[in-house]
Amino acid sequence: MDFELSQEQRMIYQYGDNVANKYDRKYWMDYAERHETPKELFRQVADDGFLGMMVPEAYGGAGQGMLEMALFMEGLANNGIPLLSLVVNSTMSLGLIAKHGTEEQKKKYLPSACAGKTKFCFAITEPNAGSNTIEITTLGKPQGPGAFSLSGQKTFITDANTADYALVVARTTPHTLVQRKTDGFTLFIVDMRDKGVEKHLIPMSLPMPESQWQLFFDNVPVTEADALGGVGRGFEILFDTLNPERIILSAMCVGLGRYALGRAVEYANQRRVFSNTPIGAYQGLQHPLAVAKTEIEQAGLMTYKAASTFDRGLPAGEFSNMAKYAGAEAAIHAVDASLQCFGGNGFTKEYGIFDIYPVVRLLRTAPLNRELVLNYIGEKVMGLPRSY
Repeated sequence: MDFELSQEQRMIYQYGDNVANKYDRKYWMDYAERHETPKELFRQVADDGFLGMMVPEAYGGAGQGMLEMALFMEGLANNGIPLLSLVVNSTMSLGLIAKHGTEEQKKKYLPSACAGKTKFCFAITEPNAGSNTIEITTLGKPQGPGAFSLSGQKTFITDANTADYALVVARTTPHTLVQRKTDGFTLFIVDMRDKGVEKHLIPMSLPMPESQWQLFFDNVPVTEADALGGVGRGFEILFDTLNPERIILSAMCVGLGRYALGRAVEYANQRRVFSNTPIGAYQGLQHPLAVAKTEIEQAGLMTYKAASTFDRGLPAGEFSNMAKYAGAEAAIHAVDASLQCFGGNGFTKEYGIFDIYPVVRLLRTAPLNRELVLNYIGEKVMGLPRSY
């Protein structure tokens, strides 16, 4: 594997450093504490052509791949700027439409979304299904040739309040009536302004600009023209968005861990206690930081491998799950080691280190928890018996 980035890839990676000169961590935290979209930053990213990173240029995008999208996210997170909205909008939704949409769907949705004029959210999780997507009950009930009535409930849907459209994972055949459990899935593009769509805020305890919502669909009319990849073929294309989700979140974790460590190193080189020697010379602090740094860079390499594998059209589940596990664990260890370095100051608003922890800790659990990631690696990669 070639670890050397091209000049264009380096520019994409360094974009986070450039944009942070204007929209820094303090700016991000201001919006995070209010749970509001950082509009100026979002507008800047759109104007600079990064919303449609994985969309062909013919539809208003940048024509790049998963690796470039990961580098973009990592570069932002290196500066303490994690943008979950770019996960559900740019990576999971626009990338999937670009790859599997009809020509009509691409022309209708992609140019305006790449320009930041419209936004997407991605709706898969349900209260009674959770990670068990096979048993989702949101149903597109046939209403005649090419017509369906969509009803059901989704939960933990990021930025549903600001989305114009949702990619909704539904069944057009209930799971109790299919021959294979993966049959009968359909991804519908749903207009969030439809009168049959209802949204309820889920109050969250962590500082993030993005908010979480419950969605209720009550006989929302959709047609075959709204089905992405074809009716009943949703499961075939689902992992073209779930694997990128894991890759991009790993990139976010790597960047946030690196940001925390950078802050800790700066502090440890200046702080002196009991002597004129900086605390960074104490092995009790230095070694945990060094271990965390090693884990972060290892997770970064696995993220690149997963992204490169996906871009080459090869099965990417193995490396995507490993990247997601490695990224979340490394970020948690990095923030924890940094907190210990800062001592009591790490828990203050002034230093802003503890604020990073809830975000990286969330990504151990969401969107797929650590245990199911390890189950996948054990069963699908190593050949061990199914454990659940």
